[in-house]
Amino acid sequence: MRKIRIVADTSCDMFELKHIEFSCASMKIITAEREFVDDEKLDVDEMVDYLDNYKGKAKSSCPNTADWLEAFGDADDIFCVTITSGLSGSYNSACAAKQICESENEGKRVFVIDTLSAGPEMSLIIEKLEEYISDNTPYENICDKITQYLKKTGLVFMLKSLKTFANNGRVSPIVAKIVGIAGICIVGKASDEGTLEPMHKCRGERRSLETLVTELERHGFCSGKISIGHCQNESAALQLKELILEKFKSATIEIHKFRGLCSFYAEKGGVLVGFEKS
Repeated sequence: MRKIRIVADTSCDMFELKHIEFSCASMKIITAEREFVDDEKLDVDEMVDYLDNYKGKAKSSCPNTADWLEAFGDADDIFCVTITSGLSGSYNSACAAKQICESENEGKRVFVIDTLSAGPEMSLIIEKLEEYISDNTPYENICDKITQYLKKTGLVFMLKSLKTFANNGRVSPIVAKIVGIAGICIVGKASDEGTLEPMHKCRGERRSLETLVTELERHGFCSGKISIGHCQNESAALQLKELILEKFKSATIEIHKFRGLCSFYAEKGGVLVGFEKS
Protein backbone atom coordinates (compact mmCIF):
# COMPACT_ATOMS: atom_id res chain seq x y z
CA MET A 1 0.00 0.00 0.00
CA ARG A 2 1.48 3.33 -1.10
CA LYS A 3 1.51 6.08 1.49
CA ILE A 4 -0.22 9.26 0.33
CA ARG A 5 0.18 12.74 1.77
CA ILE A 6 -1.11 16.23 0.95
CA VAL A 7 1.41 18.97 1.70
CA ALA A 8 0.91 22.75 1.55
CA ASP A 9 2.57 25.95 2.64
CA THR A 10 0.85 27.71 5.51
CA SER A 11 -0.92 30.25 3.31
CA CYS A 12 -3.65 27.59 3.17
CA ASP A 13 -4.66 28.38 6.80
CA MET A 14 -4.91 24.65 7.61
CA PHE A 15 -2.86 22.33 9.80
CA GLU A 16 -4.75 19.04 9.59
CA LEU A 17 -7.26 17.04 7.57
CA LYS A 18 -9.80 14.55 8.88
CA HIS A 19 -9.13 11.65 6.55
CA ILE A 20 -5.78 12.08 4.77
CA GLU A 21 -2.25 12.57 6.08
CA PHE A 22 -1.38 16.28 5.85
CA SER A 23 1.62 18.45 6.65
CA CYS A 24 2.65 22.07 6.22
CA ALA A 25 5.79 23.99 5.30
CA SER A 26 5.81 27.25 7.25
CA MET A 27 5.95 30.71 5.77
CA LYS A 28 7.62 33.48 7.79
CA ILE A 29 6.89 37.16 8.33
CA ILE A 30 10.01 39.23 9.00
CA THR A 31 10.62 42.76 10.27
CA ALA A 32 13.86 44.45 11.30
CA GLU A 33 13.15 43.53 14.93
CA ARG A 34 11.12 40.32 14.86
CA GLU A 35 10.47 37.12 12.94
CA PHE A 36 7.10 35.35 13.02
CA VAL A 37 7.00 31.67 12.01
CA ASP A 38 3.57 30.78 10.62
CA ASP A 39 3.05 27.56 12.53
CA GLU A 40 0.54 26.27 15.09
CA LYS A 41 2.31 28.12 17.92
CA LEU A 42 2.00 31.56 16.32
CA ASP A 43 -0.18 34.08 18.19
CA VAL A 44 -1.76 35.54 15.06
CA ASP A 45 -3.67 38.32 16.83
CA GLU A 46 -0.52 39.52 18.57
CA MET A 47 1.34 39.53 15.23
CA VAL A 48 -1.45 41.45 13.48
CA ASP A 49 -1.58 44.09 16.23
CA TYR A 50 2.20 44.42 16.17
CA LEU A 51 2.33 44.86 12.39
CA ASP A 52 -0.60 47.29 12.45
CA ASN A 53 1.48 49.65 14.61
CA TYR A 54 4.84 48.88 13.01
CA LYS A 55 6.30 51.81 11.06
CA GLY A 56 8.98 49.96 9.13
CA LYS A 57 8.76 47.49 6.27
CA ALA A 58 7.87 43.85 6.76
CA LYS A 59 8.29 41.02 4.29
CA SER A 60 7.34 37.38 3.94
CA SER A 61 9.70 34.45 3.42
CA CYS A 62 8.66 31.21 1.75
CA PRO A 63 9.65 27.65 2.71
CA ASN A 64 13.02 26.62 1.32
CA THR A 65 13.75 23.32 -0.40
CA ALA A 66 14.74 21.61 2.85
CA ASP A 67 11.48 22.71 4.48
CA TRP A 68 9.48 21.12 1.68
CA LEU A 69 11.51 17.89 1.79
CA GLU A 70 10.84 17.64 5.52
CA ALA A 71 7.12 18.17 4.92
CA PHE A 72 7.10 15.46 2.21
CA GLY A 73 8.33 13.02 4.86
CA ASP A 74 8.19 9.32 4.02
CA ALA A 75 5.13 9.47 1.75
CA ASP A 76 5.24 7.68 -1.62
CA ASP A 77 2.68 9.85 -3.44
CA ILE A 78 2.67 13.54 -2.54
CA PHE A 79 0.30 16.27 -3.65
CA CYS A 80 1.96 19.61 -2.93
CA VAL A 81 -0.18 22.77 -2.89
CA THR A 82 1.46 26.22 -2.95
CA ILE A 83 0.50 29.86 -2.78
CA THR A 84 0.50 31.66 -6.13
CA SER A 85 3.88 31.97 -7.81
CA GLY A 86 2.78 35.53 -8.61
CA LEU A 87 3.36 36.56 -4.98
CA SER A 88 5.90 34.08 -3.62
CA GLY A 89 8.81 31.80 -4.44
CA SER A 90 7.10 28.93 -2.60
CA TYR A 91 6.14 27.13 -5.82
CA ASN A 92 9.71 27.25 -7.18
CA SER A 93 11.10 25.90 -3.90
CA ALA A 94 8.54 23.09 -3.95
CA CYS A 95 9.50 22.19 -7.53
CA ALA A 96 13.17 22.01 -6.52
CA ALA A 97 12.21 19.73 -3.63
CA LYS A 98 10.19 17.53 -6.00
CA GLN A 99 13.23 17.05 -8.25
CA ILE A 100 15.43 16.03 -5.31
CA CYS A 101 12.78 13.77 -3.78
CA GLU A 102 12.07 11.88 -6.99
CA SER A 103 15.71 11.59 -8.07
CA GLU A 104 16.88 10.28 -4.69
CA ASN A 105 13.91 8.00 -3.98
CA GLU A 106 12.99 5.63 -6.78
CA GLY A 107 9.24 5.27 -7.19
CA LYS A 108 8.25 8.37 -5.23
CA ARG A 109 5.93 10.80 -7.02
CA VAL A 110 5.36 14.48 -6.25
CA PHE A 111 2.71 16.58 -8.00
CA VAL A 112 3.21 20.31 -7.34
CA ILE A 113 0.21 22.60 -7.78
CA ASP A 114 0.62 26.34 -8.29
CA THR A 115 -2.82 27.51 -7.15
CA LEU A 116 -2.33 31.05 -8.53
CA SER A 117 -4.17 31.99 -5.36
CA ALA A 118 -4.02 31.81 -1.56
CA GLY A 119 -5.99 31.16 1.59
CA PRO A 120 -9.62 30.16 1.05
CA GLU A 121 -9.21 29.04 -2.56
CA MET A 122 -6.26 26.88 -1.52
CA SER A 123 -8.40 25.25 1.16
CA LEU A 124 -11.03 24.32 -1.45
CA ILE A 125 -8.33 22.69 -3.59
CA ILE A 126 -6.91 20.76 -0.63
CA GLU A 127 -10.37 19.56 0.39
CA LYS A 128 -11.02 18.39 -3.17
CA LEU A 129 -7.73 16.47 -3.16
CA GLU A 130 -8.78 14.85 0.12
CA GLU A 131 -12.06 13.85 -1.52
CA TYR A 132 -10.35 12.28 -4.54
CA ILE A 133 -7.87 10.37 -2.38
CA SER A 134 -10.60 9.15 -0.02
CA ASP A 135 -12.47 7.81 -3.06
CA ASN A 136 -9.35 5.78 -4.01
CA THR A 137 -8.95 7.67 -7.28
CA PRO A 138 -5.70 6.61 -9.02
CA TYR A 139 -2.75 9.01 -8.73
CA GLU A 140 -2.65 9.96 -12.41
CA ASN A 141 -6.39 10.59 -12.45
CA ILE A 142 -6.13 12.83 -9.38
CA CYS A 143 -3.48 14.90 -11.16
CA ASP A 144 -5.79 15.37 -14.14
CA LYS A 145 -8.93 15.98 -12.09
CA ILE A 146 -7.38 18.54 -9.74
CA THR A 147 -5.90 20.40 -12.71
CA GLN A 148 -9.42 20.69 -14.13
CA TYR A 149 -10.83 21.65 -10.73
CA LEU A 150 -8.38 24.57 -10.55
CA LYS A 151 -10.17 26.07 -13.54
CA LYS A 152 -13.46 25.93 -11.62
CA THR A 153 -12.43 27.87 -8.51
CA GLY A 154 -11.81 31.54 -7.89
CA LEU A 155 -10.90 34.11 -5.24
CA VAL A 156 -12.32 37.56 -4.52
CA PHE A 157 -11.36 39.86 -1.66
CA MET A 158 -12.09 42.98 0.34
CA LEU A 159 -9.12 44.82 1.84
CA LYS A 160 -9.14 47.79 4.20
CA SER A 161 -5.43 48.43 3.85
CA LEU A 162 -2.83 47.92 1.11
CA LYS A 163 0.19 48.95 3.18
CA THR A 164 1.83 45.52 2.98
CA PHE A 165 1.28 45.17 -0.77
CA ALA A 166 2.64 48.67 -1.39
CA ASN A 167 5.70 48.08 0.81
CA ASN A 168 6.45 44.90 -1.13
CA GLY A 169 5.95 46.53 -4.54
CA ARG A 170 2.71 44.64 -5.33
CA VAL A 171 0.55 47.74 -5.83
CA SER A 172 1.13 51.43 -6.41
CA PRO A 173 1.73 53.49 -3.24
CA ILE A 174 -0.77 56.02 -4.63
CA VAL A 175 -3.49 53.36 -4.78
CA ALA A 176 -2.53 52.17 -1.28
CA LYS A 177 -2.95 55.67 0.17
CA ILE A 178 -6.53 55.87 -1.08
CA VAL A 179 -7.55 52.73 0.81
CA GLY A 180 -8.58 53.42 4.39
CA ILE A 181 -9.26 57.11 3.77
CA ALA A 182 -12.89 57.93 4.60
CA GLY A 183 -13.72 54.23 4.88
CA ILE A 184 -12.60 53.28 1.37
CA CYS A 185 -12.11 49.54 0.81
CA ILE A 186 -10.70 47.75 -2.22
CA VAL A 187 -12.67 44.88 -3.73
CA GLY A 188 -10.83 42.74 -6.23
CA LYS A 189 -9.89 39.24 -7.35
CA ALA A 190 -6.95 36.93 -7.93
CA SER A 191 -6.06 37.39 -11.60
CA ASP A 192 -5.50 34.54 -14.04
CA GLU A 193 -1.76 35.15 -13.56
CA GLY A 194 -2.08 34.84 -9.79
CA THR A 195 -1.59 38.50 -8.92
CA LEU A 196 -3.67 41.03 -7.01
CA GLU A 197 -6.24 42.69 -9.26
CA PRO A 198 -8.18 45.56 -7.61
CA MET A 199 -11.54 46.16 -9.32
CA HIS A 200 -13.61 48.51 -7.15
CA LYS A 201 -13.07 51.27 -4.59
CA CYS A 202 -16.08 51.06 -2.26
CA ARG A 203 -17.02 53.42 0.53
CA GLY A 204 -17.88 51.48 3.65
CA GLU A 205 -17.80 47.83 4.63
CA ARG A 206 -21.43 47.03 3.85
CA ARG A 207 -21.14 48.34 0.30
CA SER A 208 -17.91 46.38 -0.13
CA LEU A 209 -19.54 43.14 0.99
CA GLU A 210 -22.49 43.69 -1.37
CA THR A 211 -19.99 44.25 -4.18
CA LEU A 212 -18.25 40.98 -3.27
CA VAL A 213 -21.55 39.11 -3.74
CA THR A 214 -22.02 40.77 -7.13
CA GLU A 215 -18.51 39.74 -8.15
CA LEU A 216 -19.10 36.16 -7.02
CA GLU A 217 -22.04 35.93 -9.39
CA ARG A 218 -20.20 37.72 -12.19
CA HIS A 219 -17.30 35.28 -11.95
CA GLY A 220 -19.43 32.18 -12.16
CA PHE A 221 -20.77 31.25 -8.72
CA CYS A 222 -24.36 30.02 -8.49
CA SER A 223 -24.09 27.08 -6.08
CA GLY A 224 -21.45 24.94 -4.40
CA LYS A 225 -18.79 25.57 -1.79
CA ILE A 226 -17.57 28.92 -0.51
CA SER A 227 -14.73 29.43 1.96
CA ILE A 228 -14.51 32.80 3.74
CA GLY A 229 -11.33 33.79 5.56
CA HIS A 230 -10.90 36.95 7.61
CA CYS A 231 -8.32 38.89 9.60
CA GLN A 232 -9.89 40.01 12.88
CA ASN A 233 -13.22 40.68 11.15
CA GLU A 234 -15.61 37.86 11.99
CA SER A 235 -18.60 40.27 11.89
CA ALA A 236 -17.93 41.07 8.22
CA ALA A 237 -17.50 37.38 7.41
CA LEU A 238 -20.87 36.60 9.04
CA GLN A 239 -22.56 39.50 7.23
CA LEU A 240 -21.12 38.27 3.96
CA LYS A 241 -22.40 34.76 4.64
CA GLU A 242 -25.92 36.15 5.16
CA LEU A 243 -25.74 38.20 1.95
CA ILE A 244 -24.55 35.19 -0.05
CA LEU A 245 -27.28 32.92 1.32
CA GLU A 246 -29.94 35.52 0.52
CA LYS A 247 -28.93 35.31 -3.13
CA PHE A 248 -27.62 31.73 -3.37
CA LYS A 249 -29.68 29.61 -1.00
CA SER A 250 -27.91 26.33 -1.84
CA ALA A 251 -24.40 27.64 -1.12
CA THR A 252 -22.31 25.69 1.39
CA ILE A 253 -20.27 28.22 3.36
CA GLU A 254 -17.50 27.85 5.94
CA ILE A 255 -15.77 30.68 7.79
CA HIS A 256 -12.29 30.61 9.27
CA LYS A 257 -9.80 32.98 10.82
CA PHE A 258 -6.59 33.59 8.90
CA ARG A 259 -3.27 32.25 10.07
CA GLY A 260 -0.06 34.26 9.80
CA LEU A 261 0.71 34.63 6.09
CA CYS A 262 -2.82 35.51 4.96
CA SER A 263 -3.19 37.90 7.92
CA PHE A 264 0.05 39.59 6.85
CA TYR A 265 -1.21 40.29 3.34
CA ALA A 266 -4.92 40.82 4.06
CA GLU A 267 -4.15 43.02 7.10
CA LYS A 268 -6.63 43.90 9.83
CA GLY A 269 -10.23 43.78 8.58
CA GLY A 270 -9.44 41.99 5.32
CA VAL A 271 -11.71 39.26 3.93
CA LEU A 272 -10.89 36.69 1.22
CA VAL A 273 -13.46 34.44 -0.42
CA GLY A 274 -12.68 31.20 -2.26
CA PHE A 275 -15.52 29.82 -4.37
CA GLU A 276 -16.49 27.13 -6.85
CA LYS A 277 -17.62 28.23 -10.29
CA SER A 278 -20.60 26.59 -11.96
